[in-house]
Order: sequence, then C-alpha cells, then structure tokens
Amino acid sequence: MVVSILLGGMLLFLLLLLGIKYFTRDKVKITRKIRHYAGDELTTEYAQPTVDYLEKFMGFIRRLGRKVHGVPQSKFLENKMQQVGLPLLGSEFLALLLVLGIGSSILGLMLTGDGLYAGLTGLAAVSLSLGYIDVQISRRQAAFNNQLGDALTMLANAMRAGFSFLQALDLIAKELGEPLAGEFFKLLAEIRLGTDLEAAMLHMEERVQSDDLNLVVTAVLIHKQVGGNLAQILDTIGETINERIKMKREIRTLTAQGRLSGWVLAALPFVVAGVLSIANPGYLQPLIEEPLGRLVIAVSLVSEVIGFVMIQKIAKLDI
Repeated sequence: MVVSILLGGMLLFLLLLLGIKYFTRDKVKITRKIRHYAGDELTTEYAQPTVDYLEKFMGFIRRLGRKVHGVPQSKFLENKMQQVGLPLLGSEFLALLLVLGIGSSILGLMLTGDGLYAGLTGLAAVSLSLGYIDVQISRRQAAFNNQLGDALTMLANAMRAGFSFLQALDLIAKELGEPLAGEFFKLLAEIRLGTDLEAAMLHMEERVQSDDLNLVVTAVLIHKQVGGNLAQILDTIGETINERIKMKREIRTLTAQGRLSGWVLAALPFVVAGVLSIANPGYLQPLIEEPLGRLVIAVSLVSEVIGFVMIQKIAKLDI
C-alpha cells in the first residue's frame, strides 16, 4: 500500500514537471535571451526559482538523452511526443523514463528490502507513464477530430472569400484552439522552411494518425494533381465528418449502459473484498496465505480483465 501511494505521488510529480515545462517554455526562452544579451546578474532578481530548478532538471535529462540518442526506441518515442504535443525529444523522454524507473525501484527497495518487488515497482512506474501518454494521445486525437469538421467549413468559406489555401490555413490556425491549431502551425512552419506541401501534409497525417485527416489530405493532394473546386470538396468532407461525429455520440449514448455495467462488474469483486475485510478481517486470509488461494486470485484477476475487455469491445462500435 505504501509503495502504491509513493508510486502514485512520483507519477504525479513527473506529470507536474512536464506540465510546468510545457506552460513555462516561453518564459524560459525569454530568460535565456535576456541572460545572453545582459548577463546573469541582471536576471537573477527576476528569474523564477521554479523555472531555474526545472531548467537544471531538464538540463540533466537532455544530457542523459544525448547518451541514449542511438537507442532504437527513441525514434518510436519521438513520434509519441509529437502525437501528444509534449516539447520533448524521444531520447529525452526515454531518459525521463529511465530516471523514473530507477527512482521508483530505489524507493521500492528501501520500503520492502526485496529486489524483485523493487524491480516490479520500477517497471510499473514506467508502464503507467507510457499508458498515460497513450491515453493523452487518444484524447488529443479525439479532440482533433471534433475540431476538424468545423475547421474544414471555415477553410472552405475562407477560400471562397478569396484566400489562398495557405492563407486560409493560417487563418484557421489563429482562430481555432489546440490541438488543431498547433498541428496547422507546424504544417505552415514546415512549408515556410521549404518543405513541399505534399510532404508537409503527409508529415501531419503521420503525426495525428486520424482517419478523417487522411481523407482531407488525400483530397488536397488529388486536387493539387488534377484540379477542381477544392472549397466544395472540403465542404462535403466537413459535413461528412460532422455527421460521423454526431452518429458516434449517439452510439456512445446508447451503449452507455453496457459500458457502465462493465465498470460495475469490474469493481464489484474489489468492493466485496473490501467490505468483507472490514466486517471480518480474517475471512480472506486463506486466499492470501495459501498457494491455492493466490492461484485463485491470479486466475480471477485474469478472468476479470478478459471479461472487462470483452464487454468494452462489445459496447464499442467503430464507424
């Protein structure tokens, strides 16, 4: 229990560090420029201690990241960082995972004195961090898809008003919020730096990994080759995307009871075990102390996970 609490606290600390880094990145850049032109003495009074500590920590992570830059997993994590929108390189995030895993293992070893439990604690910390990143990527993709339909309608209207395609993209990026605005700004930045429109759009498609965006990219690239009324095409795609989103929401409402039943059934054994432990503390001891009891618990947990996944798959419809 103590290990779980400390592990949760450490993960929260990691997320807090990432959040501080993300929201103070502009302040850090300004501080660096002032120090470069005016010297450290001028900025000591105005520098934020939190930013300084964060810079020292991130400096260590960057140095460690350069050491593991050649690891094959760093490229995979590089794509993850782009998809989740974190200002980190793949090698830097890998270094962050190493620090988190080692720190959690040391805490587990200090609390339990068992190397096996310490290793499992570090592995659990890294796994939970990667799981958190995957959840954030899914949420970011869903938010992007929800914005895409309205963005295409605005894009088509801007082109009808006389804007070029790139001017319309710049307008949409300034008017809409994250995550769509950030992806459009990256697209425009690549084009302004000399990347071809086709290559830049394919890069954005690779980052976002959205079926709806794939349809838009395909339409734009075909229009570039054969011509046609791009505004009308984008209008049609935008209406299709909005109708699909509306249908998904209706299906999610209709399947809410099934998904909730899955969560209730998954939580019920733990709730019953907790109530029994309070009412009769020794009632469940054989399940923990006896080898057969531990085997029953393991089989039950595996069955629980399989049943929960099957219920969620049944209740989820892909359209």
